[in-house]
Amino acid sequence: MNLIDYLFALLLITASALCIALIFYIRKISNSLKAVQKDINRLSIEIQPLITSATDLSNNLNEITDSAKGHVNMSRDVVKSIKDRVDTVLNFEEKIRGGIEGPIMSVIKEFTAIINGLTTFLNYFRNKKS
Repeated sequence: MNLIDYLFALLLITASALCIALIFYIRKISNSLKAVQKDINRLSIEIQPLITSATDLSNNLNEITDSAKGHVNMSRDVVKSIKDRVDTVLNFEEKIRGGIEGPIMSVIKEFTAIINGLTTFLNYFRNKKS
């Protein structure tokens, strides 16, 4: 056997060792991929209830928000109604005051004038008797 045959045999042995090592590492990679696939499957199974729960929570929050908006709108309407009624009462009070104040003031002025006239007359009458 010559040197080329020895080198060829050495090359075949080395190639065989590399193939065996390659098979070993491919099996390890395959096992790792299977483990990752199992974890992903388990994660997808466990995430489904979380997604359902998050969807339910979102729906509940939407209902609460809609209800709160309804209450706020109702409160706004009640406040507006009360404001309108108070404005109506104030306007009515101003109309009554305007309608009554003028005539009452003129009557008071007339009574004051009559009293002043009587006082002056009585004073004049008393002064004349004395």
